[in-house]
Amino acid sequence: MNKKIHSISDSIVQKISNLDNVSILELDKEGIISLFKANGILLFRGFDVDVDIFKEFTNLLSIDFINYAGGAFSRRVINEDETLLSVNDFKSEIKLHGEMYYQQNIPLMLWFFCANPPVEDGETTVCDGRQFFNEISSSTKELFSKKKLKFTVRISQEDWQKKYQTDDLNQLEEMCQKNNTHLTVNNDKSILVEYISSAIIPSRCGKYQVFINSLLPTKQLSPKILNFEDDSEIPEEVVSELNEIAEKITTEISWQKGDILMIDNTRILHGRRSFADDKRDICIRLCSPAFSF
Repeated sequence: MNKKIHSISDSIVQKISNLDNVSILELDKEGIISLFKANGILLFRGFDVDVDIFKEFTNLLSIDFINYAGGAFSRRVINEDETLLSVNDFKSEIKLHGEMYYQQNIPLMLWFFCANPPVEDGETTVCDGRQFFNEISSSTKELFSKKKLKFTVRISQEDWQKKYQTDDLNQLEEMCQKNNTHLTVNNDKSILVEYISSAIIPSRCGKYQVFINSLLPTKQLSPKILNFEDDSEIPEEVVSELNEIAEKITTEISWQKGDILMIDNTRILHGRRSFADDKRDICIRLCSPAFSF
């Protein structure tokens, strides 16, 4: 029997609390879907959840789980399940971004699970890409309407084999083609990949404009690989403006054990504060919704 959902709004985060001491697997699916469509982000808190229950719960609402082939970071596979990945392999801050927006095929939905929270710091940061767009200056909106982003990455043979989880160049070419990514293979089997994307996209319903991309963490961690499509540099004042807006509208989620976070990756940007605690244990699943969206 489906149980009633108790939801509390915390800034943009709609929190679903376990006030009736029920299993998360008994929650009303249609109620969850309705709230998710309206808000784009849900936090489930106070439920008795382990990794197995997290997988079972996410399987109820998701399809097309993917691995992290082509991903920008190193992510450890958990329990030999390539769709269950650790996000704890380095501890620095990650600026707000959409997941895997440096390629065409993105996961439409994200799930995070907190197996163990840090003692301090390490908050996950989120904001609404619709609101982000509304905060951007007219001049910057105009700039992004005229110029797309271009990611240009040079990767050694050893590194691309790890990144794309294959040593077969034919498979690599197929992956790049599916992701609308231009691939150049060098004589030493190193590669150059180039991907062009818009910084601002229409919302799935077509009613809004959404600022969602991988600009801020790329400029933070690997600034040389990102310019405009015409190879001109993204002005520092534009990056500063975007970082100021991000801090202004960011909501921080301080993790509690058993928390589950459900994110619309076409609307909600996410990131992370830095942390030092080796016991912080957060994992992620990348997928599509198992409902019209």
